[in-house]
Amino acid sequence: MEKNSAEKNYTFDTCEAVFSENSSLEKHQKIYTKSYSCEACDFSSSCSASLARHVRTHTGEKPYRCEECGVSFAQNSALKAHMRTHTGEKPYWCEVCGSKFSQNSTLRTHIQTHTEVKPFTCEVCSLSFSRKHSLRVHMRAHTGEKPFCCQVCNSSFSQKQHLEVHTRRHTGEKPFSCELCESSFSVKSRLRRHMQTHTGDKPYPCEMCGASFSQKENLRKHVRTHTGERPYGCVDCGSSFTDNSKLKRHRQIHTGEKPYSCGVCASAFAQKVQLTKHMQIHR
Repeated sequence: MEKNSAEKNYTFDTCEAVFSENSSLEKHQKIYTKSYSCEACDFSSSCSASLARHVRTHTGEKPYRCEECGVSFAQNSALKAHMRTHTGEKPYWCEVCGSKFSQNSTLRTHIQTHTEVKPFTCEVCSLSFSRKHSLRVHMRAHTGEKPFCCQVCNSSFSQKQHLEVHTRRHTGEKPFSCELCESSFSVKSRLRRHMQTHTGDKPYPCEMCGASFSQKENLRKHVRTHTGERPYGCVDCGSSFTDNSKLKRHRQIHTGEKPYSCGVCASAFAQKVQLTKHMQIHR
């Protein structure tokens, strides 16, 4: 027993002497720590799995596939979050108002609506945002960047969801259905507006004439009929308009854009009402 104890003390003393000879124990531990480095950039990690996940940002590989809809993801965690869109599971809930969310990131963003914290500020116009992503999207209004392009008519958009809504004009898809009648809509906001035709709710009154509106934006547009304000100006000819939708329609005169395509023939139109009239030919 004494011999074994002496051997252990000798071993410990020897190791201590080795590590004290060249600075610190921490320095020597780093020598024996494995490091996995990316060949395409400066990324490195002590975990091989972390490196494998990182490499997919270069290769575009998406090995995790949803069996419900076929969408693929680079990370397994992203697939798990996506699956909740099919199951309806919302495990993250707000302690302030009780709202539930499928993703923790969405909950964090929601909580900021209670705190009104907006740490990301635009250096051009000083607007503030609760999310960095929202600021990046907003900056496209200044830069004119439209990275999302329609493969049918080549129209481009600053936001991915705007492209998705636009694509439904070509496909005719209307995934948002009214539970009270047979109406269906391509955009969820239009379903919400439609529901007010059943309820008759108009919570936004005009202080100048007493007219009431179901949408706050409609009230803002209406007020301009009293003030004469036309905040949306055309950069090509100087014409101004009371709302952005009228400016967009006007801009098509200059650009020649025809985003409304017929699903039966190759005809395309600048305005939706023109497409509606055209469809009567096929009927």
